[in-house]
Amino acid sequence: MSRSIRRASPADIRALQGIEAAADELFAPLFGPQPFGPDSAADGAARAAEPGFVLVVAEAEDGPAIGFAHVLWPFGPGDAHLEQLAVLPAHLRRGHGRALVEAAVREASEHGARRMTLRTFAQVPWNGPFYAACGFAPIAPIPHPAHRAMVAVEERLGLAELGERVLMARDLGSPAL
Repeated sequence: MSRSIRRASPADIRALQGIEAAADELFAPLFGPQPFGPDSAADGAARAAEPGFVLVVAEAEDGPAIGFAHVLWPFGPGDAHLEQLAVLPAHLRRGHGRALVEAAVREASEHGARRMTLRTFAQVPWNGPFYAACGFAPIAPIPHPAHRAMVAVEERLGLAELGERVLMARDLGSPAL
């Protein structure tokens, strides 16, 4: 199988919302349709406008995006934050998510980040355990307004009521486990 990871193009940006909405449907059997529904996914253009970068994965060099990683710089120099990782359900279990994580780690490191953080469900198999296998470990909350804002958004969406949320981090100088 061929795989291509690239910076998101304008066409890719238009596809992000659909990719995220489809990936969010995987949560429905665990949590029901709310808060994950077709309207819960962020607009791709809004993602692209935030400080950071968006990488996409395709199964061919010029192929359509089948997944993406959105990385932000919310905590200042040295810290990157994996805001979203999503892969279309029809393309799961092929290593695309892990490949996106590793590409995002490389790119963030090339831009001077020494650590990458993310927030996720601790017990959902394709969340906390997946990220642990990618070298992330739970850490204490970061006393920073951007982290408090992330938690506030999660609370507004009702995510904390669905399961334990955890902040995880990976030292970008360390290889994945």
